[in-house]
Amino acid sequence: MALLERVSALIRANLNDLIDKAEDPPKMLKQVILDMQNQLLQVKTQVAIAIADEHLLRKKHQENIDKHNEWMRKAELAVEKKQDDLARAAIDRAVGCRKIAEGFEEEIEHQKSQADTLKSSLKQLEDKLAEAQAKADLLVAKHRRSRALNKASQARIAAGDHSKMGTFDRMKNKIHGDEALSRAMAEMAAENIDDKLDALGKDDEVERLLAEIKIRKGVA
Repeated sequence: MALLERVSALIRANLNDLIDKAEDPPKMLKQVILDMQNQLLQVKTQVAIAIADEHLLRKKHQENIDKHNEWMRKAELAVEKKQDDLARAAIDRAVGCRKIAEGFEEEIEHQKSQADTLKSSLKQLEDKLAEAQAKADLLVAKHRRSRALNKASQARIAAGDHSKMGTFDRMKNKIHGDEALSRAMAEMAAENIDDKLDALGKDDEVERLLAEIKIRKGVA
């Protein structure tokens, strides 16, 4: 994720570079650590939101399961009263609730996967932050020694050019974003077709369920 990439970049590239360029390396390191802590807090918030969304989806899924069961109970009652029209209407409602529940079930799996990914990213961020904090004093000490070796310090400053990789990463993120948008639009189009196809078989399913209820209840 983007936050993790930014923190990784700070640890891999920017810490030594910032120390070499900073007039006050300890102050610069402190700021870097603060930035990483802020990013960690953002990811924690995202994890909490993802978990809350998963709980909400599970609640909606169960609500529709309960509604499906209730409408089927009403359909059985209507069959016992020999009111087939009411039974068909109740079954139609039950089928609708069941399909909604199935949709929530699929979304729950996606949301759980996203939450797990965020949790993993959070763990990586925590590890990287702990590593950065542990290395802070060592980096400052190395900086003080390196200032006494002016030529070596200049060579290290000139050694790494991260601008090209930064440009590459930005382009990669843009391409991934465009690809995700295209995939989402394609999925939306496919869902419209699926809805129409589902509607074609819905009446048959209602009649089949009605017949099963009649058989079970012994109603002619």
